[in-house]
Amino acid sequence: MPKQFVSSANAPTTGFTDLQKPPPIAQAIRFGNMLFVSGQGPLDPATKTVVEGDIEVQTRRTLDNLLSVLEAGGATLANVVNVRVILRDVADFPRFNETFRTYFENDRVTRTCVGGTPHRKGVNVEIDCVAMFD
Repeated sequence: MPKQFVSSANAPTTGFTDLQKPPPIAQAIRFGNMLFVSGQGPLDPATKTVVEGDIEVQTRRTLDNLLSVLEAGGATLANVVNVRVILRDVADFPRFNETFRTYFENDRVTRTCVGGTPHRKGVNVEIDCVAMFD
């Protein structure tokens, strides 16, 4: 069974170090009944620049990017079973969590949230996920 590469024009592909070269990763890969979405951050899909704003603004942009990739792969939040989150500042967790809740309040998932340093200056949150299909 071959893996299928999934991409959305409505979300940036992360993992680039030079905007003139294609990134070495896929936005998502579907393999069988699973969809693995690469880490998304608060990047504007058109400019690939970090959106200005607090953790709520960055979380919404990040989750909107994630939703765009899920949609391109034929999934919705209802298909998501696991989410991993990196917060630059763990003190942002309460405000991050309340924003996250507005997206996932009807579709509970398993989640890991850790503090760390995302790869790009100004990125305060990065989220990836795994979705399943019947």
